[in-house]
Amino acid sequence: MSAVSTATRPVRISSSPLQLQTVEPLLESVQAEVGNVPALLAIAENLGRSAARPGVGETVRLWELLASVTAVDVAAGRVLEPHLDAVAILSQSGMPMDAMNGAWGVFAAEGPGLRLEATRDGAGGYILTGTKPWCSLAEQLRGAVVTAHLPDRDGRGAFAVNLEDPGVACQTPNWISRGLSEIPSGNVHFASVPATLIGQPGWYYERPGFAWGGMGVAACWFGGAVAVAREFRDSLVKAAERGREPDQVALAHLGEIDRIIAASTGYLAGVAEGIDAGELSGSNAWSEALRVRGAVATAVERIQALVVQNLGPGPLAFNENYGKRMADLSLYIRQHHAMRDDAQLGALTLQRDCPW
Repeated sequence: MSAVSTATRPVRISSSPLQLQTVEPLLESVQAEVGNVPALLAIAENLGRSAARPGVGETVRLWELLASVTAVDVAAGRVLEPHLDAVAILSQSGMPMDAMNGAWGVFAAEGPGLRLEATRDGAGGYILTGTKPWCSLAEQLRGAVVTAHLPDRDGRGAFAVNLEDPGVACQTPNWISRGLSEIPSGNVHFASVPATLIGQPGWYYERPGFAWGGMGVAACWFGGAVAVAREFRDSLVKAAERGREPDQVALAHLGEIDRIIAASTGYLAGVAEGIDAGELSGSNAWSEALRVRGAVATAVERIQALVVQNLGPGPLAFNENYGKRMADLSLYIRQHHAMRDDAQLGALTLQRDCPW
């Protein structure tokens, strides 16, 4: 038994080891730029030109990419995922990809007392007015896919927006979080900003790609958990090499972690295959997304709990990489809404979608 560096080891879901080797140079580049957000955004922009997209035959390759980058550094995965999601959204809509320039984000959150509205500009286009919350890295992005409320009964639509427009004002948040500290998420104010409608009103939420994107975030969470698990295993290997063999509790917890990762890997692989086969392109897509996100979130939190119980306070207090990963992942996983998402899934299961 020997300790092997796992810092830039790809996360496998179903690809062959030979296929995964192609990701290793990218992971080394990410490792070299951890904490350097402009450099990570440049990597994301470059990847957006060639990375796999969901639903076109290589969904698992995309998820392995997201998981592998997040395993190197959770914040790096948090930088990469929105840009690749924006690329996928524009591609699914049929919008020319030359509309993208620089790194992009996706801003679809809503907040109490805040509202972004889209109105016709008289020339067939739209203008955005109002405030959008939870806009990560907005000051450092060139553009974004932004959701806004449409007039009358048209609901909400998604718009391509130039964040360098003079009508865009990014509010610097009082970002005190220890997790994802380099990725502040604040409000963005829009004052009559020109915007291009993506698809038709309501298309953004109705397309199966909305669910696929939600599952891509879960792939990031999974990658972060794999990194935590690897660090735990490596610590046991190093302790054994110093003459301290793991006790039964540590071995039992490592075994449970192994089972969790194996189950999650198999589930993600099967769902990715179903997406590419066209089996998750209708009303069942969002139900599956809720299952995936809930299952992965539960797996992540269980792995974190087991590792913290075994390693104790020492690494949290003195190991920079471990402490950062735990804090980053704990915040990132809160994009899952826990029992509220389960309640939504329960309602869908009661109404129509019950595969069991």
